Parts: sequence; C-alpha cells; structure tokens
Amino acid sequence: MAAKWIETLTGSLEQKKQYRADMARIDALPEPYQATAKALQRYFTYYGSIADGETLVEMLRDHVDLWERAAVDGTPVQDILGEDPVTFAEEFALAYRGKEWIDKERARLRASVAAALGAAAGEAEPRHE
Repeated sequence: MAAKWIETLTGSLEQKKQYRADMARIDALPEPYQATAKALQRYFTYYGSIADGETLVEMLRDHVDLWERAAVDGTPVQDILGEDPVTFAEEFALAYRGKEWIDKERARLRASVAAALGAAAGEAEPRHE
C-alpha cells in the first residue's frame, strides 16, 4: 500500500527504473552516437512537454533503439538527423504527442471563456426601443 501511495506522489517506480535503464543504454553508445543521443534527450526534456510518464518512457526507449541500431549498422549521425537536428528532434517528439502539461490550462481557458460568454449572454437583456 505504501508503494502505491508513493507512486501517486512521485510517479511510477517502474517507469523510473525503465528511464534509468534507457539512460544507461545511452551511456553505453559509442561516440558520436552517445553525445548526439544525450543532446537530443536534453532537447526532448524541454521541447516535448509530455505529461504522461508512459509516453515519455516509450519515446526514450524508441530514441535509444534508434541510436543503438545506427551504431551497430554504422549509419552516420547526419544521415539520421538530416539537415537540421532541431527539425529532426521536433518531428520525432511529435510522434509521441499525448497528454501535455499545457492541456490542463487549455481546458481551463476554454471553460473560463465559455462560462464568461454564458454569463454575459444571461445578463444581457434584449433591448426594446
């Protein structure tokens, strides 16, 4: 029961274990794959804004799989990234869009505007001149 309570506060312990394992896999990559994977992982942290831990873990797992395969096959980093690493990173992250931190605020904004419009409509009496 205590583990469930802790997970409620901190997130899934299994996801944390998977994250650490995937980060260890990145650390085991040869250069320049390791440095590239770490740079992209940092960018994903800031760009992705994924709130769902399961989606984040899946994205990281697929990201590491990509670089492990590239290292084994000897695929040049530039062949994977293309012309712009930012474009690559953002397109990669878009494939994992799920719940985002901003979703809660988007819903709140929509509800607030709807309530304001509803209140304004209820207050306005038709004018008869």
